[in-house]
Amino acid sequence: MKKDKKTEARNWFIQARTEFEDALDLEKRGRFYLSLFLYQQATEKALKAFLFYKGEEELFTHSVKDLTDIAIAYDKDFENIKSAKDLDRYYIPTRYPNGLAGNVPAEFFDKPEECESAQKLAKAAIELVEKKIWKAIS
Repeated sequence: MKKDKKTEARNWFIQARTEFEDALDLEKRGRFYLSLFLYQQATEKALKAFLFYKGEEELFTHSVKDLTDIAIAYDKDFENIKSAKDLDRYYIPTRYPNGLAGNVPAEFFDKPEECESAQKLAKAAIELVEKKIWKAIS
C-alpha cells in the first residue's frame, strides 16, 4: 500500500524539528556527543521529509550527503546546504565506544564550538526544508 506523501513528510519533519530542539537542550547541558548525533539525525530526517513529499518511497541511506544529492535533483536550492554533509561524521563515532579507536564518545566530543558549527549546519537544512514544504504538509 502506498503511503500518503504529505502525512509521511509531516511525520518525518516534525520528528526532525523535535530532535533538533533536543540537540539544543543537550548542547546546553554539555552533552556534546549526543547533541552532535541528534543534529545529524534531525538533518537526515528533515531531508527525508522533503524527499518523501517529492514522492520518494524508500530511502535506505542515513547519509546527509547522499540525501542532499538526491534533494538537489528535485530542487537546486539544496546546493546551498551541501556543507551539511559534514554532519555525517557524527553518525557512528558519537554513539559507540569502538567507533573512535579507544576513545569514549562522551569524553572525546568536548568542544562547544564543534557543536555550534553542527547546529548551524542542521538549522540551515531544516529551515530550507521547512520553507519548501511546511505550508503544504501542515
